[in-house]
Amino acid sequence: MISCGTEDEGAVHNTLSGNAVVAGPLVMARHVEQIVLPPGAPGVPPSQVPPPSRCFVNRTAEFAALRAVAASYSLGQSPGIVVVTGLGGVGKTQLVAQWVGRDVKERCPDGQLYVDLDDHRRDGVVDTAGVLAGFLRALGVHEQYVPPGLAERTGLFRSITADRAVLVVADNVQHAPEARPLMPPSGLLVVTSRRRLPSLEMDGAVSIVVDPLDVGAGVQLVRRWHVTAAQEAAAELVRLCGGLPLALRAVGEWLAGRPQLRLDDVVRDLAAEHERTTGEEPGHTAVTEARMGGAMTGGTGSGSVGAALDTVVGGLGDHTQQLYRLLGLLPVKTVTGALLRAAGAVHVDDALGDLLMAHLAVAAEAEDGVPRYRLHDIVRTHARMRAAAVPQEERRAALRAVVDFYVDAAAHADTMILGPRMRLQEPPARSMSDLSARTPLFTDRADALDWLDAERANLLSVLRLAAAEQWYDAVWRLCESLWALYHSRKHHADWIEAHRLGTEAAQREGRPDVEIRMRNQLARAEYELGEFERAERQLEAATALIDLVDDARLSGAVWETRGLIALSLERSDDARDLFERALHANAACGDRHGIVVQSYNIGQALVAGGHWQQALDVLDGAAATARDSRDAAMQPRIGLVTARALIGLEKWERAVEAVTAAADQAARSKQYAKLDQALSLLTELAERTDDMPLREACDNKLRELRRRVGMTPPAG
Repeated sequence: MISCGTEDEGAVHNTLSGNAVVAGPLVMARHVEQIVLPPGAPGVPPSQVPPPSRCFVNRTAEFAALRAVAASYSLGQSPGIVVVTGLGGVGKTQLVAQWVGRDVKERCPDGQLYVDLDDHRRDGVVDTAGVLAGFLRALGVHEQYVPPGLAERTGLFRSITADRAVLVVADNVQHAPEARPLMPPSGLLVVTSRRRLPSLEMDGAVSIVVDPLDVGAGVQLVRRWHVTAAQEAAAELVRLCGGLPLALRAVGEWLAGRPQLRLDDVVRDLAAEHERTTGEEPGHTAVTEARMGGAMTGGTGSGSVGAALDTVVGGLGDHTQQLYRLLGLLPVKTVTGALLRAAGAVHVDDALGDLLMAHLAVAAEAEDGVPRYRLHDIVRTHARMRAAAVPQEERRAALRAVVDFYVDAAAHADTMILGPRMRLQEPPARSMSDLSARTPLFTDRADALDWLDAERANLLSVLRLAAAEQWYDAVWRLCESLWALYHSRKHHADWIEAHRLGTEAAQREGRPDVEIRMRNQLARAEYELGEFERAERQLEAATALIDLVDDARLSGAVWETRGLIALSLERSDDARDLFERALHANAACGDRHGIVVQSYNIGQALVAGGHWQQALDVLDGAAATARDSRDAAMQPRIGLVTARALIGLEKWERAVEAVTAAADQAARSKQYAKLDQALSLLTELAERTDDMPLREACDNKLRELRRRVGMTPPAG
């Protein structure tokens, strides 16, 4: 039947359901015209580059070189890539931030993207696909349109940015291949690195070296916060801090909070600490050490910069020093207040404030908007040295508390995102308010997914920690919950590593049921990447364990994945047999959603094999069950396959009706990628049936849909 309804925004639309018969092409075209589309990405371009600091010493030579790049770009002679190299803590990122704020922002009006590749590095390898997924979403691409593979994401990124003036800043690049896929065709790529990248220079990159501050520039910085500083004392402080702005600012903030001290007192104490820890007199040695990258070598706080940080941290309150050691202990790079409280920190707000004021910690932005904090790389190294003194029992207790926090939080996120589904673990013992008493970590499905994505690097680090500590129950539980993230956002590199750890944990725990689940979910990642042989090896190992478990849902999941692989390899008869086994398993445990899914899969296999009428018989039953059980997610999928069966039987009008119903259902359930498929198929049918009004309506709707999901640049 067809009914009329009204969306919240007031647009009247028709609803087509079941096997409705629609008379006349104009009615169908009007129905397509009134399908409600997503609201579209915000019109504000991304501005992700860290904001510039007010306290900054103008590096004249470096700015001159960067301004020349900006001028060249504005004339259409873009060099494409700029490489900024220098020691950690020397101010590379801040230099770039200042340049972007002063000279580049107006020249790149279509967006400024930023990534710290250290946050995406796994065992020395950057998850470039994950970086590009984040860029695509920032540029307005709907998550349902982000493709799974690196090559496809690279291609889409280049297409999306082909005619846009976009700036990309990539921090902490170690090798040229990490940076090349991030190059926008019509924009600029700015790379910061602690090492030279000669192959990028051979590609035509402009290279800018940022050295530690010389004495004159360093004294200028010191006098920003200590206007009466004597030349000699300020110059000696610059030498003691190796010319690194990070260390100078930390000492400056520390001194600003102690008006009773003179700069001479600080310099004398730092010199004594440096000599005590290194056995060397301060002076040129400190600068040489910093240039060689040895500013944090050996021992707790040894080296000139280490001595400066020892002085700064030693002057903080006890609870702040405890938090500092905790930050050095934790395996994560960013922290939230809720996590720190779970780990046993006290007076968290005051301690974080102290670290931020001392420039030891900085705020870290994330997509979910939750306040996060991190230590600078050099400061983190120093904090780890200080954390070495934490007793082993205290260390393990804090780490276990962090692991348990993430296990429970991820379980709540999984439930909020996917609702009721098969889970082998028990529900978390702690409620959401127990995990974060002040503000909920997330409040709805979208928030939960964004939270998991923002914590992605931390979650994998925690999984590795739990595996190393042999907390295998936590490993597989966390891994099971992360299906909600990996399946939605397609972080395949993390997905695969996590499930390998989960598989080993299941073996160590003697849990064949868990091992089947882990191997099947790992196989799904390999399947999505087209690595069918690898997927089959995981499934063969899982199949060997099926007789050891009683839960029929597990065997159904394995047969389903094997059927999907067979279908992709165009073995439709094998796929049908495997899907029927999965259907039997789901029917045995009364899983109505599983019955719908496997019936749909059988229909796909029958269509692939040319068995059109058999497919219709199966799909009609699947559609009825989906309607009865209100399984909105499956209804548009079933409708699309039904339409293909009808096309095979050359029943054009019924095919048009089925696709139109599928489009309507996809829009209502916000499955926009399926809506795209339905409109594309409906366009083909309109051409085949010479229905020009319908074709025009589909073309217009499809064009508008792709604009709203970020697949085409906005007009104008």
